[in-house]
Amino acid sequence: MSTENTIGRVLDGRYEIQSKIGEGGMAVVYKAMDHRLNRQVAVKVMRQEMAADEELRRRFLAEAHAVAMLSDHNIVAIYDVSRNSSMEYIVMELVDGITLKQYMERRGALGWRETLHFSRQIARALRHAHERGIVHRDIKPNNIMLLKDGTIKVADFGIAALENEAVESNGQAIGSIHYIAPEQARGESPDARSDLYSLGVVMYEMLTGEKPYTGDSLGEIAVKHMNATPVLPRAKVPEIPEELERITMKAMSADISARYQSAEELLHDLESFIQTQLRPKEEEVLENPGVVPIRSVSEMSTESFRRRRSRSGRVSFMTGAFGVLVCIVFLFAFLWNFWLKDIFSPAVRINLPNFVGSSYESLMSNAELSNYNFEVIFVVNTDTAPGVVLSQDPEANRSIMVTPDGIKVTLIVSTGDTLSSVPDVINMDYRTASALLRQSGFYVEIENSVSDIYTRNYVMKTYPDVGQPLATGSTVFLTVSSGPEIINVSMPNLIGLSEGAAIQQLENSFLSYGGSEYVGSDLAAGTVIGQSAEAFTEVEEHSKIILRVSTGPEAG
Repeated sequence: MSTENTIGRVLDGRYEIQSKIGEGGMAVVYKAMDHRLNRQVAVKVMRQEMAADEELRRRFLAEAHAVAMLSDHNIVAIYDVSRNSSMEYIVMELVDGITLKQYMERRGALGWRETLHFSRQIARALRHAHERGIVHRDIKPNNIMLLKDGTIKVADFGIAALENEAVESNGQAIGSIHYIAPEQARGESPDARSDLYSLGVVMYEMLTGEKPYTGDSLGEIAVKHMNATPVLPRAKVPEIPEELERITMKAMSADISARYQSAEELLHDLESFIQTQLRPKEEEVLENPGVVPIRSVSEMSTESFRRRRSRSGRVSFMTGAFGVLVCIVFLFAFLWNFWLKDIFSPAVRINLPNFVGSSYESLMSNAELSNYNFEVIFVVNTDTAPGVVLSQDPEANRSIMVTPDGIKVTLIVSTGDTLSSVPDVINMDYRTASALLRQSGFYVEIENSVSDIYTRNYVMKTYPDVGQPLATGSTVFLTVSSGPEIINVSMPNLIGLSEGAAIQQLENSFLSYGGSEYVGSDLAAGTVIGQSAEAFTEVEEHSKIILRVSTGPEAG
């Protein structure tokens, strides 16, 4: 079906196609109006020539169904997946922004603070997806959207990789080779750590304005990913902090065992780096008493006293009088810097800046605001993007005194969550009900109950009740009928499967996924190595099953 024939068409009586906004090797993306919910959406329609490939079409829809379970404000949401006689399409969140690639083309190297701000958001998106068994497989600037307020949204989990396969099968080059993990370049199956490698390459490019590896052919670049060592970022941009360089290089380590083993681990290092940047170094405090660390005065007093006592202990008896004098001088200097100066010197006052409308994350990562002690209160706000400061106390332009403990400011920050009504899923098959609730932005928990009235596997009630307002991202608990008596099912053997496949197997067996525990083992990362119920035993239907999942061999 041509673009001209598609524009103006209403799909399934709901989505009115308005204009084309992009296309790839596998699909065309349109802007559309969802008349049922009265909102603008993006509709990704699979090309007819690609839809003729039954396996490609199956994988396209399977990936879309899997990603529809994701709910994170740093991930482009999938609202609906449809398959009919004339086309296959996916309905997604319409993002008002540009790609990170376009942004870097305009800006070049982004600077380490902006790189840090973007990298944390991408890592959060990967953490959310990886915890649910979904690997992106094609992290690159083209698949990362940047909103006007600085929010990052990662697009096309799983689907972008399929598009690359489609383009490659047509004999065209694929740009992802610049970001491909070594194991992918060798033809091995990617896992969560492959996404982290690609993120490391993106971080390298943001910091330096250059890709780590280039070459005259795709094969040459792929070989470099497997065998070469890139020029360190600080050799190109000396202003990059050493710790951020270390984090970047660890993320893009060719040795998968030396790489970050999870997005959570990468996020931990990024957050620790931020805290280090916000805390003035101790030597700065000693050289410049005006610089106050984010610590209590009592801690500094103890350290100074210990330092002073150590020095005085080395003074000999013959020079005792001189030593006492030195101690007095030191004591006076200490008291002056940390107490007397505040009494006899005029108080330092500033006019408080206006933080309202700013990004909370940009404030926290701004080293120039290191003397501010921000207390943050998050609130639901249906009209404001996540992370935006709604109000502050004290108010802007107030004259306040700077204390040794820093400048205390309370920020009210929007979570960006919207309040939605719990859909009516009563007397609906629990699988259909779960899908509807996920599409509405909720998580789902299931429990069983005997019923002579409701059909087995149908929803009896919800908590909160149908119609109740609930913040997006909250959990809705479904009570599902087990019929007139509790039904037991046979526990499948999940050991050896991938985490995602194991979760799907649980759903197919009328069991519930209760989460994963991640442990080191000799098996490949993402492989299930244990389950909370023994295989082939009888367990109650819809029981929660916890998986033990390998994080891969421990680094030697």
